[in-house]
Order: sequence, then structure tokens, then C-alpha cells
Amino acid sequence: MTGLTHAEKDTFQRKLKTREELRALLGPRPREKKVIMCHGTFDLVHPGHIRHLIYAKSKADILVASLTTDQHNTKANYRPFVPETLRAMNLAALEVVDYVVIDENPTPIENLKFIQPDYFAKGYEYHKDGLHPKTAEELAALESYGGELLFTPGDIVYSSSRIIENEPPNLAADKLHALMEAEGLTFDGLRTSLEKFKGVKVHVVGDTIVDSYTYCTLIGGSNKTPTFSLKYERQVDFVGGAGIVAKHLKMAGAEVKFTTVLGDDALKDYVLKDLRDHGIDCHAIIDRTRPTTQKNFFTAGGRHMLKVDKVDNRPVSDKILGEFIRSIGASVPDVVVFSDFRHGIFNGRTIPKLAAAIPSGPLRVADSQVASRWGNILEFQGFDLITPNEREARFSLGDQDSTVRPLALDLYQRAKCKYLILKMGERGIITYRAPDPNVRSFLTVDSFADQVVDAVGAGDALLAYATLALARTGCPVTASILGSVAAAIACGRDGNEPIDPAEVREKLAKVEKQTRYE
Repeated sequence: MTGLTHAEKDTFQRKLKTREELRALLGPRPREKKVIMCHGTFDLVHPGHIRHLIYAKSKADILVASLTTDQHNTKANYRPFVPETLRAMNLAALEVVDYVVIDENPTPIENLKFIQPDYFAKGYEYHKDGLHPKTAEELAALESYGGELLFTPGDIVYSSSRIIENEPPNLAADKLHALMEAEGLTFDGLRTSLEKFKGVKVHVVGDTIVDSYTYCTLIGGSNKTPTFSLKYERQVDFVGGAGIVAKHLKMAGAEVKFTTVLGDDALKDYVLKDLRDHGIDCHAIIDRTRPTTQKNFFTAGGRHMLKVDKVDNRPVSDKILGEFIRSIGASVPDVVVFSDFRHGIFNGRTIPKLAAAIPSGPLRVADSQVASRWGNILEFQGFDLITPNEREARFSLGDQDSTVRPLALDLYQRAKCKYLILKMGERGIITYRAPDPNVRSFLTVDSFADQVVDAVGAGDALLAYATLALARTGCPVTASILGSVAAAIACGRDGNEPIDPAEVREKLAKVEKQTRYE
């Protein structure tokens, strides 16, 4: 809840109870004041919810609203839309609701037996076609201690899922505020974390890609063949792939060493000069049998018409692999980043050898991008942080059916990583971390992109800023937020240029104003 006085916040906070606190407050049955409980996801509180809650309160003295925890919300993909802390505050803000409890169990049955409300209210849709088996289980739990089941009337069924799927509201700022408040983070703290990036020693290992943008004007099409006719205007080149990851890190304040493989051609000279101009210590291993990787986007009218790749995706030779291993072993950085685009350096045979060469101590980070190649993030076992996108996660697990949260959990467990940031495009990210009694096992951050001009390279910006934040603060929440902000900035411009921390601070200031309704 943002833009509220401390007194208003305290009023809402006082309604939020654990089940133990609630049982102590209500006391044992029989009670002088009757208690009724409603249970649901309450992802978006809509008119159907309000009618349900008002009717329930009319049947008892005390109304308890119980909501399903994020962990057990499996209604649809990318759900819940609103995190549990914010959903709880939404309910607590309603005058009709006396107490709110977040149910940590997959069903309300355990809490019904534990709290023992006098009544349990369900929507009319749960009995219009006969008693649902799950409702029958809830009825049995109620009857075990003498409670009663009530059905609220209504002839219109409102659906949070339908509202969210048709036109989801933008709650990015509200969700971020709730997350930061729950984690004890502040915007000043985020800005201070950016200052700590200076001097972090990072060794980036990975595939260099020259991203070329050939801008054209559409003249027309051929009358004889289905061929577009384009007039060449200009070409702009950017160092991309693992090279732009190195540049993001350097721009953010890190000291960067970059080990890569290049061909013996003109693009090699362009890459080396660009990296040198950006202050990056580049250890380029030259392979005269392959070209420097180039991906050329032909663009007309603001749209990508065609992409032409100049690549040789053969695995590097044992000789070149040996040079990579020696380069990794010779450095003593704070962080090692494996940036894998599957253009020869990383594969099932080389990854174990390259990972084994990392000296003990540095933070180990890996990202395997498979936009047009077949990489597998699961080959990077036991790393501190991995940052795949949803498509890469599904490919590595052979899973096209699971909703995104169970998918992310499966990948997190099978990769044996310490932290996982799963990129979900316009949906933002989901981060997994090892749970303990004080923190939740996962968190989500919505996308901060106001306008997507070119999403190419957003993941590289996220990787760089999340890595430095994790290295300096050890906080995956800070890493998730700063990485997401950097990704949003990258989405908002054409081409692949490094993100300046000043841009991140400017974006943070804008988001902070939104959380305060300024």
C-alpha cells in the first residue's frame, strides 16, 4: 500500500495475522461472537469478491479472509498476478474484513481444523452443479468439529483470470513497493548498491557476436518472385554477445577481463578496437579457420525484415580449449561469467573442463542463450547464478506444458544453483533462492519497460547488473531489481550499447515516484 500515512498502514497491518495469532484472538469454540471464514486467491479483488465478503459478514460477527499463498497458486501461467503480501493488504483495506490470514497450505482444510470458524462461506458456483469433491472435503473438515458450510448467493460469476488475461493492469510499481517493504529494501539502498560496483573484478568468458543493423528503405516487390526490394541506407555495427556483457560490466564500474575467440578478419580488428576503447582487457584467441561471428539485421520502416548470420558453430579445437582453460586459471577475479551463445566455445564436452578451471572463491555466473542454437543451461551445474529465459528453461527440461513457476522450481533444483533468475520477457522475471524461515523461496519483478524499441540485448544488461549487485550485496532481490531496471533501459533503444549507471539511477527515480503516486 503506497501513499498512506503510518496510522493508515498500521490499521491494515493489524488485520494481518498468522493462523496461531488468529486462533489465540478468536478463542476456542463455543464463542460469544460468531466467526465466518472466506477463502480464495483474490488475485484481483472484483465486484464478485466484494458481494461474497459482504454477504458472509452479514451472517456472523467476525469475518476472516483467508488467501492462498503464492507457492500453491497454480491456476494458470504467470500467476498469481498480484503477490501474496499485496493481495493480503488489498483485503485488509476493506472495512468489511476483520482479519486476513495467508494460508501456507495447498487447501484451506488444515486451517479450517486449526482455526475452527463457525461458518465457512463459498460462492454459489461451488454447488450449483452438485457438491464438488474438494468442497466435500472442506465440509467434512467443518463437520468434524461442528462448523457449518454456507453458500453466498449470486447469478454473475466474476473471474480474476479473465480480467487479467484480457487486459492486465499495470501493477509493477505497487508490486515492487510491496516486495521492497517485505525485504527491508529502500530506493536509497538500491542507489548505494550501484556505487559499490566500482572495482569489482570480473572475468567474462564467451562468444563474441558483431550485431549489425543494416537500415534500408522498402522500395517494393518483384512482379515475378515474392521478393522484397530494399534500398540500402547505412549499416551500424555493435559488439554483442559476451562482448556487450563485458561492456555493460565495465560501464557499471567493474574491472573486466574478457576471453573470447575471434576469426582473423576485419571484424576482429573492429571488435578489438571497440573493446580497447571501452577499457576492457581482451584476451582474444584467434582461430584462422572460422569467421568472427556476425548477425546482420536488415531493417526497413522500423521493422526487422531479415537476419543474415555469418557463423561457424563447430566446437573449438582442443588447442584453443586449452588456451581458454589457461586464461581462466590465470586470473583471480571476484566473479567469473560464462556467457554462452553456442558458437563454438561451450558444449557438453567443454563446459565441465572450463568450469573446473575456475579458481575457488569467485562468484560463478552462467547464461546460455539459444535464440537460434541448441544450448542447455543445465550443463552449467552448481553455479551461483544462472539467468535463462523461459524458452531456454523449457528446452533444457523438455517441458512445454508446466506453468512457469513449477518450471522455474524444477530448473532451480536440477541445476543445483544458488540463485536462478528466469526471464519472462514482457512478464518480467521470477527469482528462486534457497528458502529459510525468514525468506520466501521465490519472488517476481514485473518489467519496467515503458516502450520496447528493440528487446535484443535486454538479457545481457540484466545479466551484468544482476551479477554485480549479487557480488557486492549478496542480495538476490537487489540483483533482481537492478537487473530488471537495466533490461528495461536496454529495451527502450535501438542497438546494443552498454547501460550507464546514471541511466539506472534516473529510471529508479522514476519508478520511486510511481510507488509514491507522484
